[in-house]
Amino acid sequence: MKRPFFAVLGGMGTLATESYIRLVNRATHAHCDQDYLDYIVFNDSSVPDRTAYILGESDENPFPVLADDIEKATAMGASFIVLTCNTAHYFYDDFQALTTVPILHMPRGAVARMAQRYPKDRFPRVGFLGTVGSRKSGVYKRAVEEAGYTFVEPTDELQARITSLIYDDVKGSGELNLERYESVLRDMLDPAGPCACDTLILGCTELSVLNEAFPLPQLPVIDAQAVLVEDTVARAEALRA
Repeated sequence: MKRPFFAVLGGMGTLATESYIRLVNRATHAHCDQDYLDYIVFNDSSVPDRTAYILGESDENPFPVLADDIEKATAMGASFIVLTCNTAHYFYDDFQALTTVPILHMPRGAVARMAQRYPKDRFPRVGFLGTVGSRKSGVYKRAVEEAGYTFVEPTDELQARITSLIYDDVKGSGELNLERYESVLRDMLDPAGPCACDTLILGCTELSVLNEAFPLPQLPVIDAQAVLVEDTVARAEALRA
């Protein structure tokens, strides 16, 4: 009997997809080859830059490329689909309209986990770290505010540093720097600083790569990709039961 499998829409970027797959395998309750989950990865590195399109800096639309991947995953019989790019959730409703196969929603999952771990009466101000495209899309802002929190955007100076971490360090050189990464988190959490956040959401999978390399459990941070990993494994293992 064929076991259920899920499809991963990746390649945005490839290192982030690699991190997601590695964490899924690590989180799976496996003791032999056959215990691991069944999945297919579309590492579609040809997907145009999502932020550039959302900001009107490029006419290359990522939607048709990802829509084609969704149609392929549906035709292959995937039980659910994982979209491993926060910024691409700008198109989420249109993606889901293409298929009856459920597509996991990473931002909503992250906010739900934040509400469990950091209740709004004690952690009311939520800082968002991600691409400018994700900020403009409003996907996280809506989810955070609907949950009853105050959504805090970084200052222009902090956003420039976040963008550099994403595009220069992870996507570009691949050289990860703990000091550069941690300083951004601490500056956003500084109660005397301009953001004065109580908790943070890492809403870009390149930042999740940094979080995997440099975990800082002492800081009140929700990593959207880490939550997606947990949700993926829970759903996939439930399908086997």
